[in-house]
Amino acid sequence: MRKALFLSLAFAMPSLLPLSGPALAADPSIPVLVPITGFLAVEGKSQRNGAVLALTQAPGGLKVRHDVSDTGTSPEVAVNAFERAIDDRNTVAVVAPMLGTQMLALLPVALQAKMPMLTMSGTAAITQQGNPYVFRFFPDDHVTKTAQVRFAVEERKIAKPALIYQTTAYGQSGREEILKLLKERNITPVYQDALDVSQKDMTAVLAKAQAAGADSLLVHLHGGPTALLLKAASTMGLKLPIIAGSGLSQPSTLALLEPAELATSCAETGSSPISAETPEMQKFVADYRKAFDQDPDAFALGQYDGTMMALQALAGGANTPDKMTKALASTTFKGLAMTYKSNGKGDMAHSAVVICFDGKSRVPTIAKHYDVN
Repeated sequence: MRKALFLSLAFAMPSLLPLSGPALAADPSIPVLVPITGFLAVEGKSQRNGAVLALTQAPGGLKVRHDVSDTGTSPEVAVNAFERAIDDRNTVAVVAPMLGTQMLALLPVALQAKMPMLTMSGTAAITQQGNPYVFRFFPDDHVTKTAQVRFAVEERKIAKPALIYQTTAYGQSGREEILKLLKERNITPVYQDALDVSQKDMTAVLAKAQAAGADSLLVHLHGGPTALLLKAASTMGLKLPIIAGSGLSQPSTLALLEPAELATSCAETGSSPISAETPEMQKFVADYRKAFDQDPDAFALGQYDGTMMALQALAGGANTPDKMTKALASTTFKGLAMTYKSNGKGDMAHSAVVICFDGKSRVPTIAKHYDVN
């Protein structure tokens, strides 16, 4: 009798399954896998916020699930989170972490799963592997470093820069691009140094750059180390022009600095939402502040645009990973920061700006726009 009752219940259970478990939910899913702890937490939270804001503003009344997973800074954690995300048969794309080492680890997994990834990673190598499932919505190092070097040489007239960069994959990738671009202009750095993300004292590296006769600093560091470097330069009374990487464009970085400590500084970035050049950008900034009680940066805006492109494709019928991949690879999308279109390798963003500070405010002005092929 008990056995018969058990079997009858067992056969009755499938009728209840659609009501439980995310794997059988009707709504499409775009999981958000980002580093919200570890040394890239500030940037990762911006990436998360941009994606989440877009997903809550999905066009056409779309309802899209978007579970958020913290990938920390470990490639293994990122791979595990990705594999869990694609177990859901309703996943149509994944917001993938911006950390280069994590993205490089995810490439073969995404290739095998045929799952499109939307990322903000600037590491050049991720779109150089022939992987059709990676879509980068932040301008890669070639674009941003072209803006940085061109501005330094053409506008600031530098000739003897010191190059200070991070030991991470991001730092190494940027260094290679900067050196190549300087070489094209017959410029060789008088001093170079690679800094670990844990380094706090910046006075020694700045003193060495000054002793080498540097007339400027080209900086390619994450946000926190960038702030420490600028503070040290100000304390030392170093008057060299500083042309930094996108870490300096982040409001969270700027909050660590006094306006006077920014006086000689400029930075490349994909965009500067807090400079609010257009009414559409002003609305985005207002929406972001209301949702997260902080200012957006270029990572937030780029991920917002990238996620919104995927949502527009989804609204147009790209409701499977295969259809989504084809839509992202073949269509053009006018975002808030720029117009996005794949170059055939998954690089979607081909513009950058250089922002500068007047020493009186933390809000930068956009000094120059660059479109880079």
